[in-house]
Amino acid sequence: MNTITTINPATEEPIKTYNRLTASETAAQIERANKAFQSWKNTSYSERAKLMNALADIFDKNKETYAQLTTEEMGKTIVQSRKEIEKCAWICRYYAEHTAELLAHQTIKTEANKSYVSFQPLGVILAVMPWNFPFYQVIRFLVPALMAGNAGVLKHASNVQGCAFALQQALEDAGFPQGVFSNLNVSSDAVESIIENKHIVAVTLTGSAPAGQSVASIAGKNLKKTVLELGGSDAYIILEDADLEKATDLATYGRLQNNGQTCIAAKRFIVLEEIYDDFINLFKQKMKAAKMGEPTDEDTYYGPLARVDLRDELHEQVTKTINQGGKLILGGNIPDRKGAYYPATILSDIKPGMEAFEEELFGPVASVIKAIDENHAIKLANLSKFGLGSGVITENKSRGEKLALQLEAGSSFVNKLVVSDPRLPFGGIKTSGYGRELSGYGIREFTNIKSIWID
Repeated sequence: MNTITTINPATEEPIKTYNRLTASETAAQIERANKAFQSWKNTSYSERAKLMNALADIFDKNKETYAQLTTEEMGKTIVQSRKEIEKCAWICRYYAEHTAELLAHQTIKTEANKSYVSFQPLGVILAVMPWNFPFYQVIRFLVPALMAGNAGVLKHASNVQGCAFALQQALEDAGFPQGVFSNLNVSSDAVESIIENKHIVAVTLTGSAPAGQSVASIAGKNLKKTVLELGGSDAYIILEDADLEKATDLATYGRLQNNGQTCIAAKRFIVLEEIYDDFINLFKQKMKAAKMGEPTDEDTYYGPLARVDLRDELHEQVTKTINQGGKLILGGNIPDRKGAYYPATILSDIKPGMEAFEEELFGPVASVIKAIDENHAIKLANLSKFGLGSGVITENKSRGEKLALQLEAGSSFVNKLVVSDPRLPFGGIKTSGYGRELSGYGIREFTNIKSIWID
């Protein structure tokens, strides 16, 4: 039988072996999901909300268990794993409370006696999800999809199958109908046939640009909608009037949060030349002081990457950037220890054309870029194929807002790191994807936006 074994990235020790589904078992699960949808779509928002609040309670009750599992499977620090589970509960409660208003009929004045827009569920949605937020990434898709009346099947990353099955069990324990959500433990090779299955009506993917291109191509050939949240190389402009203590605190957390493995993390720091050297010196002190260690230790600032091969790929990118003329300020070496660890690293004098400018560095590596003035900074920020998040650090909020509106990204934050919030739409432009998750915009992505006319 085909199996997959999860590996602890901090110790490189095996955790558990899981059986892969066969093609026929996968098809049966999808068939079951479609049958569940036929009933689920007719439930009321209040019925769905009751179950969603029960799921939130389960997250609260099992926070430590789920957090420990997350840390064990992908190396996130235990403190941040707990926060991830707390955020899952928040999203459940948010949509339980607000879905009825978010999906309420919208009356449109026309010549008709009555005309309005309704939002109706589509069917079974396939979610292809990554490992970096193994609970939250799924919940971000699943909660609005279920509250809209859809069913879902999950193709999760192979290295977090424990989290995937824990999610499935959590929904069953909360009282959701059997089949309304299930984890399909399959390899990436099986995704094409799943998308082609007649019961799959749409696909959402969070992952790399190549993965998004592949899924979008298959879905397009089958005329099925996609929402893609892909990579990012978020630019943060540090203006000359910025509070350097605050700016470097944000920069340090931005690069080391989730061990540097966050799509919307600050990655390219575009610093005005007046404060360039001072920023680098203070940034270096704080990055160097951040403790790299066992993710289970409460005082660890950042732990290992999720897999050794990912660590090695990141090191190749750092080395390539240095060979292209980038300057190594801190880190940049593979530690002589067990686990997929990589030290906090700063690369300066980064210019367009270099690896660290053009590509996403998914790990604890910061790229610092010098700008002549704010217009040059905007140009450098937008000179990227990515467009997920972005930010401006300044003491002048109106100036920061003006620049934020010029940044080519799905989100622009002033004096704060980009975060996903259920009250706001989340997603990117350019090669960072299309479509939106969260908020009213996100919950409507997988609905039939239907016009009703009564003469």
